[in-house]
Amino acid sequence: MSHHHPVAIEVSGLVAGHGAQPVLHDVSLSARAGEWLAIVGPNGAGKSTLLRCMAGLLAPESGAVRLRGQALSAWPARARARTLAWLGQEVHGEPAMSVHDTVALGRLPHQGWLGLAGVRTADELAVKQALQDADMAWAAERQMSALSGGERQRVHLARALAAQAAVLLLDEPVAHLDAPHQRLLSQVLRREASQGRCVVSVLHELPLALAADQLAIMQEGRMVAHGRRDDPQVHRAIESVFDQAVSISRIGERWAVMPAF
Repeated sequence: MSHHHPVAIEVSGLVAGHGAQPVLHDVSLSARAGEWLAIVGPNGAGKSTLLRCMAGLLAPESGAVRLRGQALSAWPARARARTLAWLGQEVHGEPAMSVHDTVALGRLPHQGWLGLAGVRTADELAVKQALQDADMAWAAERQMSALSGGERQRVHLARALAAQAAVLLLDEPVAHLDAPHQRLLSQVLRREASQGRCVVSVLHELPLALAADQLAIMQEGRMVAHGRRDDPQVHRAIESVFDQAVSISRIGERWAVMPAF
C-alpha cells in the first residue's frame, strides 16, 4: 500500500529542543499521502517536539523538514497554511466566539483577504462536515466558554479538519475524549487518510495508535522503529520502550494492547 503514495512530509537528521539541551537527537521520519501515521513512546520521548518541528512551530537546530519535497521554511505562509493543518495539545484562552465561528477559522487560508470575499459555499460545507465529524454540530451556535474541556477539544479538532489540508498534524487529539468519541476520531482519521491526506498523530492511547496504518516509536529523543501496524518488530519495540508494561497480541482481526501488571 505505502510505496505508491508520495511522501507528503519528512524530517531528516533533526536535532531540536528548548535551550541548551536537545530533546531530539538525529531524528528522521517520513509520512505519506493516503496514510495515517501514529507516533508513540513514553513521556519525554520527544514526540510533541518532533510534531512541533513538523508543523514549523519550532525551528530545529539542525536537520531539515520538507513538505511535499520543498523545505518547510521556503513555503509562503498562506500556501503552507492551506497545505498543513495543526492541532496542538492545549489551547490557552478560548476565543469569545461561537463554536461555528471557531471552526470557520480553519477556512481562513482558503478565503480572500481577511475573508472579504464573503463566506463561500465551499467554506460552509467544510465547516458543516467538520462539525459533524467532531460530533459538535448540535453546539454550532453555542459559545466556546459554555463547553466542557472534551467538547472544546472536539471543536479544535473540527477547526483542523475544516482546513481540508493535505497534511494533518495532531498532538494528542484524544486526550480528553471519551470512548465513543475516540472511536469517532479513529473513523474520521481513517477516512481522511483514505481520501489521500497524510495524517500524523501523537498518541498516548496505544489501542488507537494500532488502528493507524504506520507507527513510529520514539524513546529518549530517538526514533526506535517505524513500520506497519502489523509488523512484529513494531510491536516488540512498543513493548520495549514501555518497559514491558504492555503486551501486544492478535485478537481476531485486530491487535490488542494488554497492560502487563
